[in-house]
Amino acid sequence: MKMNIYSGLVEKKLNAQKSFAVLLDPDAVEPSSLQSLINLSEAAGVDYFFVGGSLMLSAHLDEVIEKIKSRTRIPVVLFPGSPSQVSPFADALLYLSLISGRNPELLIGQHVVSAPFVKRSGLEVMPTGYIVVDGGAPTTVSYISNAAPVPSDKNDIAVCTAMAGEMLGMRLIYMDAGSGARIPITESMIRAVAQNIEVPLIVGGGITDPEKAYLNCKAGADVIVVGNAIEKAPSLIKEISDAVHSVKREAV
Repeated sequence: MKMNIYSGLVEKKLNAQKSFAVLLDPDAVEPSSLQSLINLSEAAGVDYFFVGGSLMLSAHLDEVIEKIKSRTRIPVVLFPGSPSQVSPFADALLYLSLISGRNPELLIGQHVVSAPFVKRSGLEVMPTGYIVVDGGAPTTVSYISNAAPVPSDKNDIAVCTAMAGEMLGMRLIYMDAGSGARIPITESMIRAVAQNIEVPLIVGGGITDPEKAYLNCKAGADVIVVGNAIEKAPSLIKEISDAVHSVKREAV
């Protein structure tokens, strides 16, 4: 199985290089604005496009990904909200297991349903432990999964959940406060988790400005994901990208 995207993530982590991913929801992206987002992302040095959504009401996932792939070399990584959100035109797939919840469907059930198609797709599959953290507002993920998020002030729960995910074989840990979160994940929680796992750590949800992205990277996030804020203000792409890429290895 090819692991080009994952190998790059691991190498960047070893070199203390941070990455920035722009999250695109096909339901929210207008085809007319897609080229502008691609141009802004290329100029800003964005590392990845994450594509997906919690509901995916539209049916143009393949179309959006094909357009991105035809116009840029920025890798496209699927961030699926359901088994139907798999496209062979992407470069890689975050194979999400909701390890912060107790719903067996989102731990393994939906994976069983999607496994044959994922296998045939030829996608690079990256097993990802998905941890939903309370962002101060109900999220689609929490509603659909019928699972309570990790309380925002319970660092120990987040740490133990991430450790368990890593020991179960997850190659990435993704901590998410959810789209439009009012309370982003705290630096103290990110730092605690980062200090207790070795796999790359992805953080998203409620990141609305360059300073928060910078502080999250300083705390230990390896990849910063921003979607909702960029939908409202695309000019943030360059500001956040510059902030993320400015974080260097701390002097020993």
